[in-house]
Order: sequence, then structure tokens, then C-alpha cells
Amino acid sequence: MADSMDEEMPEEALPLRQDLTCPVCQSVFQDPVLLPCTHSFCRECLQKSLQVSKKCPVCRKECEEGQAIANRALSSACESFLKQSNWRPNRKCPIEDTCNLHLKPLELYCEKDEEPVCVDCVTLHNTHTLWSLKEGAPMCKKELGFKVQIFEKRVESYQKMTHKLSNTMEYIKYQAGLAEKQIKVEFERLHKVLVTEEALRLKALADEEEQKIALIQEIIDKTNNDITNMNKLSDTLKKEMGNDDLPFLRNFQKLKREAQWTRAEPRIPDDCLLNMGKHVGALSFNVWKNMQAHLKYNPVVLDPNTASPWLSLNADLSNVKESSERLTTPDNPERFDPCVFVLGAEGYTSGKHRWEVIVGDNPRWIVGVCKGSVPRKKKFTVSTTRGVWSIGLSKGVYTVSTPERTVLQVQQRPEKIRIKLNLDKGEVSFWDAGTSKHLVSLTHKFDVKMYPIFGPGLHPTPTTLAPGKIAVHTS
Repeated sequence: MADSMDEEMPEEALPLRQDLTCPVCQSVFQDPVLLPCTHSFCRECLQKSLQVSKKCPVCRKECEEGQAIANRALSSACESFLKQSNWRPNRKCPIEDTCNLHLKPLELYCEKDEEPVCVDCVTLHNTHTLWSLKEGAPMCKKELGFKVQIFEKRVESYQKMTHKLSNTMEYIKYQAGLAEKQIKVEFERLHKVLVTEEALRLKALADEEEQKIALIQEIIDKTNNDITNMNKLSDTLKKEMGNDDLPFLRNFQKLKREAQWTRAEPRIPDDCLLNMGKHVGALSFNVWKNMQAHLKYNPVVLDPNTASPWLSLNADLSNVKESSERLTTPDNPERFDPCVFVLGAEGYTSGKHRWEVIVGDNPRWIVGVCKGSVPRKKKFTVSTTRGVWSIGLSKGVYTVSTPERTVLQVQQRPEKIRIKLNLDKGEVSFWDAGTSKHLVSLTHKFDVKMYPIFGPGLHPTPTTLAPGKIAVHTS
């Protein structure tokens, strides 16, 4: 391209033209710009070159397009030259398979800069490893091939996760259905209790109303009878008083005796009104107090989201037993699998807490407390060093979860275990709830949230959380 231009130009203009030639396109500068390294290029040529490499096409120093400034002096010189020589260049953009700097074919590949170069670029890459295009392309393809494999495996993993997430979403709907059913059952039961309580209170009110009205009615009837008798007596006396004097006087003593009235005057009796305080005083409190017999309180309830797929929980989350088959549950991070455990729904960071677990005749169980960070997706040894403070039964031997698996001596088989957790004191103790005998205490500075843990073993008899006592305190 440069040779054809030279042929069209006068010979005396050639040296000046070379000074006004862009090193990239080998044509007279158009809209020249100057880099900090003092090299000038056409603005368009520099933009295209920087898209390939952020380096000066001549000296290879690092540069950015924003560092280039317009070279007005050079632009004016180019315009003057073109006017004087009466020549207009026929500019063509450099083709993609030629070097922007040397306008020679791109025949080599620089491994360090990861770009194709021409033979004249070798001096600029003398410390780099250069390969032929035939050798460089397979290397790059191999590297991208690994990326493709990674993406394919990742896509497969993402697809599996999408399936798991969809199953989790369906399980959430299933949980909502169970919870809704249990809520309705419990409220229906409590509603029946309230309806029964209402009926009893209305009957007591009606009975007292009937009793008090009957009492007043009896007094009214007696009073009316007295009025009738007194009217008859009064009429008799009036009639006798109308007789002649002698007969009247002869009969006077008798009339006087008959005119004696010894019955007491009627009055409103004491305690004749309804006992309003009994019927409506503190009504809601008294109803609630009477409902204690129909309420069940559990100091601890189980968290089904942590339960092993081999465990089945009852509707109110108060007992757990072996499932006859592995349940279809989401593999959420909180769930124990493969270990067969379940945690309490509430964790504790301070205060005193106690609960009782009915283990019955189960041949294998673990009860106690643990840190929330215990492993969920792998097997682990139950020990205080792994964040579990517990006692258990296995193969007829009672043990404490110390690092040495201390054997616990018991005089008789406990069927109910009481756990007392005193976080402020840093102690968890275990008792035979049936005999109130102390079994063992473990101490530790509990500085994280602690959760009740239950390992019921794979046994069809349920491990049950004993209900707590309910007491009403007033002040």
C-alpha cells in the first residue's frame, strides 16, 4: 500500500512524507494523537491497536486511550503537506490477520501475552515463549476445553440443585399443609372446651337464677296468703263490731284473741341477688385457669427441620421414633444425615432450663445438649470435644460423652431422664426423673447457643418429651 502511494507522489516529497507517516497504517497521519511516550498515531489506528493490547505499538510501554492528546502541530503539518503535494491518501483499515505495528502476517503466538504476533515482533517478545500458530491454537483450545468441562459439570450440578430446590419448595407446601391441619385440630379441640365451659357457666347462672327467683316467689306467695287472711280477719272484726253492745261485749275476749297476728312481717331476704362476681368477675382469667386441665405444655419441642430422614415425629413435635422407611425430606443444611439425631426447636444462651425425656425400654439412646455447630452431613463421635454434652445407652452400657467415654454406673434402669441446663453456672446435669436421683453433671463455659439433642436410636418405641407442669401465679 505504501509503495503505490510513493509512486503517485513527487520524489522530493518522499522524505517529508515518511516523517508524517503513521507507524501503524503507514499512511499520512489523520487526526494524530500523542502518547506520553512521545509516539504519535492516527486516532483511529491507536484505538484499534489498544483494543488488542494496552501498550504503545512502537515502544510497548503501558498506556491507556485516555492518555493520548491531540497533536495539533502534527495535524497542521499533515494538512499543509497534503495540500502542497495535491495528494489524498486512499486509506484502508489494516486487515485483521496482519500486525497493526509492522503490517506483516501474524504467524506466531506469544504464550505470555496470549496474542498472535508477526516475525518483526520477536524483538519485542524476546523473553517470551513463542509458538507457531499451528502449535499455539491447540494449546489454547486445550485450556478452553478444561473450562468447557468445568462449565458442563457446573451446569449438571446446577440442574441437580434446581431439582432439589423444586423438591424443597414442594416440601414447604407439605409442611404448611401439616401445620394448617394441626392448628385447625388444636383450635377445634380448644373451641369445644370453651363451648363446654360456656355451657357449664350458663347452666350455673340459670340454676342460681331459678333458685333465687323461687325463693322470692315463695315469700311473695306467703305474703299474699297473709294479706288474704288479714283481710278475712278484718272483715270478721268489722262485722262483729256492728252487733249490739251486749252480744259484742260478751264475745269481745274471743274476738281479741282471734285478732292476735303473730306471723313476722315479710322482708327481702339476705343473699337473695345473683352472685355476679362468681359468674362474670375476672371471667376470662377464670376460664383460662379452668382450661389448664385441657392444655399441654412442653418445655422443649422437636425441630423437624433437623431430624434425620430415618426419624418420624408426631404432629405436635413431642415424640420421635424410627421411621419404617427413609422419609423423603429436603437435604437442607440443618438436617442430620447420616447421623440419626434431632434437635430441640429453641436454643439457649443464658438462664436455667429443664426438661424430661421418656426413654422407656429403648435399648439405645442419647440425650443432652450440643452446640449449634455440630456436624450435620457426616458421622462424628459424640463427645464434649465435638460440642456434645450427653449421656446415652448402647449395648446395655450407660456412658457419659467425655472424650474417654466414661461408663456411668446406675443402680436401676431409668425410664425417664431429667436434664437441667444452667448456662449462667456453666453446668448440665442428668437425673433419673423417676427416683429424682442424680446421675452425673458436666461443666463447661457455654459461650454459644446450646440446643437440646436427642438420639432415639432406630427403635419403634417412641422417645417422648414429658409435658411440663403448668402453674398460675398471680400478684
